[in-house]
Amino acid sequence: MEIPPKSPDGSEKSQCKELLSSNTGSTLCSSSCSESVWTSASRSKWEIYHKPVIVVSVGAAVFLFGTVITSLSCIQIKNRKVYKMCGPAFLSLGLMLLVCGLVWIPIIRKKQKQRQKSQFLQSLKSFFFNR
Repeated sequence: MEIPPKSPDGSEKSQCKELLSSNTGSTLCSSSCSESVWTSASRSKWEIYHKPVIVVSVGAAVFLFGTVITSLSCIQIKNRKVYKMCGPAFLSLGLMLLVCGLVWIPIIRKKQKQRQKSQFLQSLKSFFFNR
């Protein structure tokens, strides 16, 4: 894909808008020119942690559902075979989602700390080298 020349003011944002407005703009370009990538605006806790919280919630719900299904297999019911097969499957799926979500949260925290350190070092570097 050929990159068009920079706009007269030389800003990256206007270049991205030119690429997006042209017929040759791809989804790769549109995602790479999103404002969240180029700006360092602070995000709320919900914006940062909403995906792992949803995964943990769904995992816990599926795990509890699997527990109920497994406990129903102990009761005398006609379709007991179905409960015996589905119960452990829901238990394992729910446990997997629960653990994945719980592991994801510390990974995000570590990433946030590294990002803060990186921004601090960049500002420190620009302070000393731009004098």
